[in-house]
Amino acid sequence: MKRTESAGGVVMNARGQVLVVSQHGTSWSLPKGRVEAGEDYLEAARREIYEEAGITELELVKKLGSYERYKLSAAGDDDFSELKTIHMFLFKTEQEALNPIDPENPEALWMETTKVADLLTHAKDKEFYRRWLLERDAKA
Repeated sequence: MKRTESAGGVVMNARGQVLVVSQHGTSWSLPKGRVEAGEDYLEAARREIYEEAGITELELVKKLGSYERYKLSAAGDDDFSELKTIHMFLFKTEQEALNPIDPENPEALWMETTKVADLLTHAKDKEFYRRWLLERDAKA
C-alpha cells in the first residue's frame, strides 16, 4: 500500500460560507491534494486551493490538524491501494469569484457551513469537517 501526504483547507469567505470543490465531476470535497517535492504542507494547501478554485488571496487563520483516509475509488468507496495523511488549515478570503484551474476539478462552490458535510463524498472528510464545526461552534 502506498502512503501519501496531502494538504488543503477549510476556506471561508466574508459571508461565512465554505469552499467545496468537485473532483473529476464525480465527488465533492474540501480543496486539497498531494504535497509535491520541495513543498511544506502550507505551501501545498495554498497551491491546491488555487488550482481547484482559483483563489489566490488567502489569510491563514490556523492549522486544523490532520487525519488519515484511503483514496476515493472511481466507484466512490475506499481504494485501499493508497492511504493519505491529509493536513488541513483554516483560511479566510475576501475573494468571491471561483475559477478552477485544474481540469480534474471542474467545479467549485461557496456553501453555507451547515450544508457542507452533507455534500462531501468521503465519510472521513465529513467526520473531519463536522468535528471542526463542533469545535468552532463550541468556542463561539
